[in-house]
Amino acid sequence: MTVKVRPHPKFKDIYQITLEDGAQRLGTRNLTPGLNVYGERMIKCKGVEYRVWDAFRSKLAAAINKGLQNVPIEPGFKVLYLGAASGTTPSHVSDIVGEEGYVYAVEFAQRSIRDLVNNVAAHRPNISPLLEDARMPERYAMFISGKVDTIYCDVAQPEQAKLLADNADVFLKPGGWVMLAVKSQSIDVTMNPDDVYRQEANVLRKRGFEVTEVVNLEPFDIAHAMIVAQRL
Repeated sequence: MTVKVRPHPKFKDIYQITLEDGAQRLGTRNLTPGLNVYGERMIKCKGVEYRVWDAFRSKLAAAINKGLQNVPIEPGFKVLYLGAASGTTPSHVSDIVGEEGYVYAVEFAQRSIRDLVNNVAAHRPNISPLLEDARMPERYAMFISGKVDTIYCDVAQPEQAKLLADNADVFLKPGGWVMLAVKSQSIDVTMNPDDVYRQEANVLRKRGFEVTEVVNLEPFDIAHAMIVAQRL
């Protein structure tokens, strides 16, 4: 059986890849042909190179596999990515937004940002890596041009929704979207994860968002959920 690639039926510039053994994977069109980021497989189909998107390495891919209804990341979008780590998911976001879009990638850990710079940003003109603390958006406001369409947040902090809303107050355009990858054990190890997800969703509601989805990410990520919300 040959590898097959077809556009995702719901999401722009995300693809469904059927491997030789019939296994289904997500993928994105590689913005930097010939270069991978985290050892992911690259596939050529009809002259186009795609990167297989590992749902066990990326909470966004996990959420899509778990039935996420809305991915507010599209070609041409400007995205603020909080907690970019070494760049696994940001690199796929870079593929999706393409040459007309842009990714501002905020990361606090020096070791991670070094990987982000060397393995991702050095080869992708649509990513700016920012060595900053996402709890202090005023410190990097000067580096972000205009308002962003979407803020994606994946930080292991106790007040994840508050941190996201604080950034939205500074950077998000009216009617813009946020995606919050909630790590319940970073917030309260004693609470039931579902209660943590509800708590964080309520924080966003109180800060002026309509929560449209809460998707549990198991088995890809234990005690994690993806919350999607739109600014009212």
